[in-house]
Amino acid sequence: MTRRALLAGLLPPLAGCGYHVAGRSDLLPKTLHTIAIPAFSNPTTRYRLTERLPAMMTREFIRRTRYQIVPDPNTADAVLTGGIVALHAFPTVFDQRTGRAAGIQMLVILSVKLTERTTGQVLFERQNFETRQRYEISVDPLTYFEESSTAMDRLATDVARQIVAGILENF
Repeated sequence: MTRRALLAGLLPPLAGCGYHVAGRSDLLPKTLHTIAIPAFSNPTTRYRLTERLPAMMTREFIRRTRYQIVPDPNTADAVLTGGIVALHAFPTVFDQRTGRAAGIQMLVILSVKLTERTTGQVLFERQNFETRQRYEISVDPLTYFEESSTAMDRLATDVARQIVAGILENF
């Protein structure tokens, strides 16, 4: 058997195997072209995260999809709404000399829903989605650097990636 005949026999089964690169599938209706991502609700005192989450999700949709992100939910084909359910920050590491916290673990619980605007059909929903981010605190006041803001940026980026992947892969 020649190499060509062998390759010709192997390629058809492999071509239809159904595998695809993760994060590149799009299981949303083909009628969707625009998505609005309004500000998230937030009952906590940490306001910056509600600004960052929609911005990072917008960035992730633009980076990974063909959808146009629009500012007005009334003109979008679908609306991605969300809210912070709870935000907790607690120390995980203590400085043995001073007894002060040197490491903080942030736990954020979110709810997110993508709804087709005209039909009201829920296309994706994730309630009580938990995410965590850890950051360190300098115990020396002279070298203190506020790390919680950077940790919130990392958290918003991670959440955006996971939510957009979940929407696209429909899981």
